[in-house]
Parts: sequence; C-alpha cells; structure tokens
Amino acid sequence: MAESEQDVSPPAEAGEEEIEGAEVVEEEVVGGSRVRKRGIYLLPNLFTTASLFSGFYAIVAASNSDFAMASIAIFVSMVLDGLDGRVARLTNTQSRFGEEYDSLADMVAFGVAPGLVAFFWVLNDLDKLGWVVTFIYVAGSALRLARFNTQIGSVDKRYFVGLPSPSAAAVVAGMVWCLHGLEQSWWLEVLAVVLVTGAGTLMVSNVLYYSGKDLDLKGRVPFAAILLVVLAFAVVAIEPPVILFLAFLGYTLSGPMLWLWRRLRRRKNATQG
Repeated sequence: MAESEQDVSPPAEAGEEEIEGAEVVEEEVVGGSRVRKRGIYLLPNLFTTASLFSGFYAIVAASNSDFAMASIAIFVSMVLDGLDGRVARLTNTQSRFGEEYDSLADMVAFGVAPGLVAFFWVLNDLDKLGWVVTFIYVAGSALRLARFNTQIGSVDKRYFVGLPSPSAAAVVAGMVWCLHGLEQSWWLEVLAVVLVTGAGTLMVSNVLYYSGKDLDLKGRVPFAAILLVVLAFAVVAIEPPVILFLAFLGYTLSGPMLWLWRRLRRRKNATQG
C-alpha cells in the first residue's frame, strides 16, 4: 500500500518565528513601539487596483484596434494613480505593501500598456524595429520606476530625475488618441518611433523635470486662481485629445529645454568670468 501523501511539517523550534503564509504582515510604529499588524488597507489599494485594471483594459482595447478607448483608459489610470497616494496620506493608510503594489500597477499602466498600444497602432508594421522600439519604452519605464523607488527622500522634491512614467505614457497615449483615425503612412511611423523611443530614453535620463510638489495646495490663493482652473477645464473640453497631447508633449520637452538653458547660462558665466 502506498504511503499517505499527507504533508507533515516538523514542529517549530523554540524562538523560531511562525511562517505567516499568504497573509501580509507589516510593522508599524504605534506609541513609540513597533507593532506587527496583519492585512492590508482596502481604500488606497482599491484605487491602485482600478488603475491596474484601466492599464490592462488599454492593452485589450488596443489588441482589438479600439485605440481611442485604449488611450482614454491610460489617462484614467493616470487620474487613479494620482488619487491612491493622496487617499493613503489623507486617511493615514500608507504601507509598504501599498508602495510595492502601486509600483507594479504603474509598470503595467504606464509601461507595458502604452508601449503595446503604440505597437498595435503602427509599430507592428515595422517588423523588428517596431518591437525593439516598444521594448526600449517598456524597459525605460521599468528602470525609471526602480530608480524612483530607490531615490525617495534623497533628491530635491521640487524635481523629478528623468521624465515621470505617467507623463511618458500620456505622450504616447495622446499621440495615438489624436492620430489613430488617420490613414497609416510613413510619417506616422516615423513620429511613433521618435516619440516612443524619446519618451523611453528620457525616463532613464538625468534630465530634471519640475514636480510641482512645492506648491501649497492647502493654502489660500487669489480668487482669480479658480478662474484659471475653470479656463483650463474649458480649454481641455474643446478638444481633449489634442489639448492633452500638446500639454504633455510640452512638459516632456520642458526638461531638455531647461537642461539646455542651464548649460548655455553656465557657459556664458564661464566666459564672462
């Protein structure tokens, strides 16, 4: 008779910690002492999951040639990604698990999804060049997110080092959203190669981008500020694909332009000195 396949684990030795299995256990500081707590916070992770779903939906929509919905889904992911961290801070539900989950969701929504949307649009017609360009973007996004996670608290919060992955995704998605209705031609392929490769390269560059984190959104502002906000919404509503694409393209170009301006100013100061 065959032996029973029952899994018998040896008893834990004295002082040996119990294996937690699938449950998430994190340490938090409560009253000056470290306390281990099981489980995760639901509210911020709901926003992260919704962002992940939007990124996944963008891939599915692009594979079915629905490029407008695919592009919109990426912009929805951007909004949700901006909310999860703020919700966590407002409700004091930050956690290490949430940070890791957010990075993985960003990799899908702002790395894999935009790359595949552009690939299904025109880059797949370029054979090997198309998937190489797509891989450059996806790899750049992965490296950008990994570097960002390791630089938290060690760089000037006023600037991002390299193009943020949501902004890179917005440039790619905005391009597809604006131009997907046009008949495919060589100049669309060239534009896609330049923007996708450029965005992927800028994400891993040392070019500085203004983060806006030094703005005090909780303080009082002149009444005219709300009029500017209303005007901004009105302008976007006129032609959302074009306005959003041009806005994020301008932000993408602002980094190299600021780098060039600083370099020229240092050269000028050196010659005058």
